[in-house]
Amino acid sequence: MDLFAQAASQGIQTEFVDGQGHRRVTDAAALKIILDALPPQAPGPLIGAPVVVRSGQVAHTELAATTKLPVRWKIVAGAEVVAEGEANERAIAWPERLPLGIHRLQLTDAGVVTEDVPLISAPPRAFGGDFDRVWLLAVQLYSVRSERNWGMGDFTDLQGLIELAHHLGADGVGLNPLHALFDDRPGDCSPYSPNSRLFLNALYIDVEKIPEFRIDDETRGALAGVKTGEIIDYVGIASLKWRALRVAFDQFTAGATESRRQDLEIFRAERAALLSRFACFEVLRHRFNKPWWEWPEPWRQPDDAMCAELHHGADAAEIGFVEFVQWTADRQLAAAKDRAHQLGMKVGLYLDVAVGVQSDGFDAWNEQVAISRHLGVGAPPDPLNTAGQSWGLAGFNATGLEQKSFEPYREMLRASMRHAGAIRLDHVLGLKRLYLVPQGFSAADGVYVPMPFEALLAATAQESVASRCVVIGEDLGTVPEGFRDQIASWGIWSYLVMMFEREDHGPFKSLDHYLANALVTFNTHDLSTYAGWRSFGDLKTKRALGIDPGESDDARWHALAMLDDLLRGNGIDKNDLYSVTNFLARTPSRLLAIALEDFLGLVDQPNIPGTVNEHPNWRRRLPVPLEQIASTIDVAALKAATRERSRG
Repeated sequence: MDLFAQAASQGIQTEFVDGQGHRRVTDAAALKIILDALPPQAPGPLIGAPVVVRSGQVAHTELAATTKLPVRWKIVAGAEVVAEGEANERAIAWPERLPLGIHRLQLTDAGVVTEDVPLISAPPRAFGGDFDRVWLLAVQLYSVRSERNWGMGDFTDLQGLIELAHHLGADGVGLNPLHALFDDRPGDCSPYSPNSRLFLNALYIDVEKIPEFRIDDETRGALAGVKTGEIIDYVGIASLKWRALRVAFDQFTAGATESRRQDLEIFRAERAALLSRFACFEVLRHRFNKPWWEWPEPWRQPDDAMCAELHHGADAAEIGFVEFVQWTADRQLAAAKDRAHQLGMKVGLYLDVAVGVQSDGFDAWNEQVAISRHLGVGAPPDPLNTAGQSWGLAGFNATGLEQKSFEPYREMLRASMRHAGAIRLDHVLGLKRLYLVPQGFSAADGVYVPMPFEALLAATAQESVASRCVVIGEDLGTVPEGFRDQIASWGIWSYLVMMFEREDHGPFKSLDHYLANALVTFNTHDLSTYAGWRSFGDLKTKRALGIDPGESDDARWHALAMLDDLLRGNGIDKNDLYSVTNFLARTPSRLLAIALEDFLGLVDQPNIPGTVNEHPNWRRRLPVPLEQIASTIDVAALKAATRERSRG
C-alpha cells in the first residue's frame, strides 16, 4: 500500500482546496513523517467507532456486514453493568433513559469476535445560557495597567474590570487564556502556547492579597522598574512574583491558620491526582532541565506511586509550593467569579481555551496516549494568513482519546469551565479534523486528520450542562460543509466576526444574517483594532514586517465605504466605534463582545499571527490605568449604543 492509499484508509485528507481557493496536495515526504507519528487507527470489527446516545432521542447503531449474529452487548461503568442485551439484527437499538456519562460498550458476536468502545450517553444539547441578549467587555488581562499591580494585570484587576463592566452595562468580562505557562521561561508569554490547559498562570496572582504575604526591601525597591513603560517586563515581573510567592509559602508553612490549611486540603481533593502529577512534573522539569522525553527512563511516563514517593521525600516542600501556588491562583479567580455573581452579571467570566499545548509541557507528558507531541497543529493558507500557519502545538489524537474514554478532553473542559459562565474553544474545527504539519515543512504541506467529531460534541455537551457553561466554538477559516449546522445541533455556539461577515469582500451582511446562538464581535486579538482598521495601521505594520496582509489599500477603502453603507442603511449616521457597536447590539446574536483596546482607540493589535519577536505580541500595556478607564469612555454613548442588550 503506498503512502497516499494508507492515508486514505485512515481517513486522512491529503488533497483539499484551501481558504484562498487553491488546490493543495501534501508532499510525500511530509506525509510519511505524519503517518509514522500517528498511532494506528484500525477500526474495530463490529462497530468501529464510539457510540453516541442523546437523552430523549431514539438511537441505534449499525453493525458491520461481517458481524456474525447474534451479538451480545453490555454497557459498563466501572464495575457496574448499566445495561445489557442481545441483537439478532444488524442494528442495535439502545435503551432509553441510559444514565448520563461516558461508559464502555463491550460486544461479542457469534464468532466470538469482541470489541470494546466508548458509549457516550449525553444530554441532547449543551447548556444554552439563562440570558437573552447581553454584551461582554473583552480584555487581555496581562495588559491591564493599574496603580497597585506589579507591572501586569492580575486577578485583583480582574475584579476591578468586572466592576467597570458592570458600570458600563455589560454582563461579563471576556479574557485571553489563563493557562499555566512555564515559570522558568517568562519571556515565552503567548497565552495560546501553554504548559498546561488544566492549571492557571501564576503571574496573574495578586501576591499582596495572600494573607501570608511579606515584602522585603529588595522587592519593594525593584517594583518601580517593572511598573513603567509600554512593554510588559515579564522576566522582571516573574522574578519578583516568584520570590514573593516563596516568601508567602514559607510563612504559610510556618504559621497558617487552620481554616487556610483546611481550604488547601479541600483544593487538593478537588483537583486530586492531576494536581499531584502537575506538582511532580514541575519539580522534575526543574531538576532535569530538559524535555521530559530526555529524562531518566522511570520518569518519562507519569506514575502515581512514584509521585507519592516524591511527595514524602526530599522534594515534599517543593511539591507543596507548586500546590500552594495553584490553590492561590484558583481561589483568586474564584473570588472574581463570585464578584460578578454578586453584581448580578448573567455571564460573569468568558474564558478562552487554547487549541493545543507545548509538547514539552505537563499535559503532553501526562497524556501521552491521547496527545501527539510529534506534529504541530495549524491551519492551511486562508485570508487570515496567506502562508498558512503551524502553531507548534501538540493536539489530541483520535485513537488515544477513544482508548481513554475521552477523559483527557473532558478534564480540559472541566478545568476551563471551573469558574466560567462561557468558554470559547479556539479553532473548534479541531473537533472534526486537525490540520497537522510535520517539523521542517511549510504549513502548506499539512494534512487533515479526522477526529471522532460526534463523540467530542457529546462530551462537550455533557460537561457544559454539568458546569452550566455556554460553549462558543471559534469556527473561522476553512470550514467543512455542514460543520456549523452540526455544532449548532449540539448547542455549541458560533463565533461571528463582523470583519469577515461580508458578501465575497463586498457589502457587509445585514442584521438578519447573524445567528441567535452566537457570539458576535467586530474583531479578534489576531485582527486589527477598530482604530487600526480605519487608519490602515494593520496593513502598514504587516507590510513593514514583510508580511502579505492579504488586502490592498483600495480594498480597504472599499471596505470602509461598504461599512458606511451598512450603517446608513440601518439609520446610523456616524461610523465611529459606538456606531459599529450600535449595529452589532441590534443583531439577534445573544452575546456581543467589545474589546477594551477599541474603547481606548488603540491602533496596534495584541497579536500579529506569523510573528514572534518581530512584533511585541502579548506584551503591550494599556495606555490608561484601570482606575481612569471609565472616565475615558463615553459611557452615555456606549449605553445608547447597547440599549438593545438586556442591561443596556
